[in-house]
Amino acid sequence: GGGAADQFSDGRAPLPGGCRLICKPSALAQCLLSALRRSAALEPRPRSWLCGPHLQTLCHFVLPVGPGPELAREYLQLADDGLVALDWVVGPCPRGRRVTNAGGLPAVLLVIPNAWGRLTRNVLGLCLLALERGYYPVIFHRRGHHGCPLVSPRLQPFGDPSDLKEAVTYIRFRHPAAPLFAVSEGSGSALLLSYLGECGSSSYVTGAACISPVLRCREWFEAGLPWPYERGFLLLQKMALSRYASALQDAVDTHRLFRSRSLREFEETLFCHTKSFPISWDTYWDHNDPLRDVDEAAVPVLCISSADDPVCGPPDHFLPAELFHSNPYFFLLLSHHGGHCGFLRQEPLPAWSHEVTLEYFRALTEFFRVEERMKGLSRHRASFLGGRRRWGTLQKKEASPSSSLEEIFSWKRSYTR
Repeated sequence: GGGAADQFSDGRAPLPGGCRLICKPSALAQCLLSALRRSAALEPRPRSWLCGPHLQTLCHFVLPVGPGPELAREYLQLADDGLVALDWVVGPCPRGRRVTNAGGLPAVLLVIPNAWGRLTRNVLGLCLLALERGYYPVIFHRRGHHGCPLVSPRLQPFGDPSDLKEAVTYIRFRHPAAPLFAVSEGSGSALLLSYLGECGSSSYVTGAACISPVLRCREWFEAGLPWPYERGFLLLQKMALSRYASALQDAVDTHRLFRSRSLREFEETLFCHTKSFPISWDTYWDHNDPLRDVDEAAVPVLCISSADDPVCGPPDHFLPAELFHSNPYFFLLLSHHGGHCGFLRQEPLPAWSHEVTLEYFRALTEFFRVEERMKGLSRHRASFLGGRRRWGTLQKKEASPSSSLEEIFSWKRSYTR
């Protein structure tokens, strides 16, 4: 797993804990590097019995979630009369709750679970930590997932962000002035990245993070997972849809669906071999590859991955290194250990990926605040100098300060749509 990490070198010491940040050099990258070097979450800690990648992964998925946060559920009716669910985290609110920005208005944190719809320990732990840090977390549940009723025989394909677009529009309606951040877990990253690519600068999102993302999704389905994970995730899919077998039988071949022996066969039967509008496997991924519109993304995205991920595989197989080297919006934090969506530490400490994610959002907020302040100073000085020129009191031509500011802040947000 060192091959991918070795492709990034900034001439300085590596990050704490042996992690590497792989990205295109920019002012924002330097700001993020500085924040990560100060991060206590990356400091090496005594290795516990949760040191192996399989134990990290299985404890995350298999162990009971325990007492979770208080959730207030809302059902959102979509344009085609389907339903998705939004679970707003409303408690418990610890004392000394922090604020996430200078104005004191809590930022909304949109959390997208994995594509199987399972609400894991780490997702709930992230929500609790975010609530403590002053965020207002909300969990997005797809059609038919986690108790959300399936009112029409239509499910959400792997990388179709149409339902998420309507959910984000509703969140912005409820909190029009609050900053919006988004974080996804595992295979849920396909939905988040598809949304950011399709919406471009109109996504309303200030920053995004993907924990153990699945980036090369088609290859991931076709290659298959190690058999314990393949069977486990497949069982979760079948259990989630078994309650809707009667409703789905008019749309898909449910007999073949529930006899599927691989995730690819299950996905292909559910979305390609439909009775009303069958499509090919190639056509399906033309519309659902999360990186199909990646060049349109206009939001900084931090991907946190582990070199020993047993679900995704080695980094040179599942990480498109050229994406992080060429696109200034994508950053990869690659660690040596952590498994798939694990990144666990000794109890009662939360997963270190949670703290790094929130520190990354805080660094983004500060970076944009400083950038806007410098732009305001640049406009003010340019206006002042222009007024002096009009009155003829400025005898010699002076260099505009914008050039020096651009050198300081070489990273800019591009508005593509």
